[in-house]
Amino acid sequence: MARLIIVTGPTGVGKTTYSLSLSKDIGAVRFSIDSWMQNLFSKDMTSLDYAWMIERVNRCYVQIWQVGEQILKLNGNVVLDLGFTTKEQRSRFAALSKELAIEPEVHYLSAPKDVRKKRVEKRNVEKDPSVYSFEVTDFMFNFMEPKYEVPDDQELANGRVIDA
Repeated sequence: MARLIIVTGPTGVGKTTYSLSLSKDIGAVRFSIDSWMQNLFSKDMTSLDYAWMIERVNRCYVQIWQVGEQILKLNGNVVLDLGFTTKEQRSRFAALSKELAIEPEVHYLSAPKDVRKKRVEKRNVEKDPSVYSFEVTDFMFNFMEPKYEVPDDQELANGRVIDA
C-alpha cells in the first residue's frame, strides 16, 4: 500500500538528511522544498520577506502535490521534506492524502536549538549538495525559530517522533 510521509521539524534538525535516508530505505520519491525554492525563486528574492516566500512555497506545494498524487495513485511511496512549519501546512497535505484513502504519517524530528544551530553553521561551511540549497544566516535561523509549530498528539497518531 502507498505511503505518504510528512517530515517536519525546526530549522537545522536534519529533515533533508532523514528524508534522503528514509526514501532510500522504503523506495520512495522524495520532494524537498529547499531545492524547489532555490531553483525556481532564489534569484528573484531580494530580501527576506516572509509573505513573499510563503506565497511561492504554496505555489510549489500545489505542483509537488500534483506529482505526488500521481505516484500515490500508482501505489508508490512519497516522502515530503517541505519544511511544514505550521500545523495548517501539514493538515493540508494530510487531508489530501486521506482523500486518496491513505493515512499520512507525520515524522517529527526534534533536537535542541544549540545542536541545530551548529548543524546549520556546519552545513553553511561544507555546502554538501545533497543537503545544502542555500545559506541559512543567523537572522534567518532566528526569524524562523518562533514560527515553528510542534505537532500535537493527534497529528502524530500515525507517525513518530525522532530524536535527531
